[in-house]
Amino acid sequence: MAKTGQAGLDGIVTALTGQKRKGLPPVHLWNPPFCGDIDMRIAADGTWSYQKTPIGRPALVKLFASVLKREGDRYFLVTPVEKVGIVVDDAPFLAVEMQVLDAEHPLFSGGHVLRFRTNVDDVVDAGPEHVLRFEPQAENGGLKPYLHVRRDLWAKVTRALFYDLVARGEEREVGGKAMFGVCSGSEFFAMAEASAVREFA
Repeated sequence: MAKTGQAGLDGIVTALTGQKRKGLPPVHLWNPPFCGDIDMRIAADGTWSYQKTPIGRPALVKLFASVLKREGDRYFLVTPVEKVGIVVDDAPFLAVEMQVLDAEHPLFSGGHVLRFRTNVDDVVDAGPEHVLRFEPQAENGGLKPYLHVRRDLWAKVTRALFYDLVARGEEREVGGKAMFGVCSGSEFFAMAEASAVREFA
């Protein structure tokens, strides 16, 4: 399996070398045969590892991230001719930086826009196509925030940015309930019921 895995990695690197300026590969159009799993893992902190060794080259991580595909609960690296399975502990990406754009934005009508950068340098404006969601954590009563990046791939929002989102939060009525959430452009992303937030304020 290790030999096959290494061959798969080499094939991905070879197939995609030199495509930086052509944008993201059309992974959603590729349906190659499954060639087995490889010993690659994306940890909850965003670290990519191969054979339990962190991948230290950011350019290589970005290359692999560009051909990441999700099918159900499983993740794969794909090229037009092969598909290999990898393990993702939580979300495959991290949202590590946020800008608040107060100027008029061509994609939204009025208001400010929240622009995020991921750990693999995707730039995403939160909105209808890139929603924010907040998952309740039963063990501690908290929330875990995520941002949709592309093709059913999500970025976990870092704790520091989550605090920034909470600081920008406001109350709005959603479905007859007072909800606490955050706005980006014309979209409102509810975090939790406002009464629950007030209890911890």
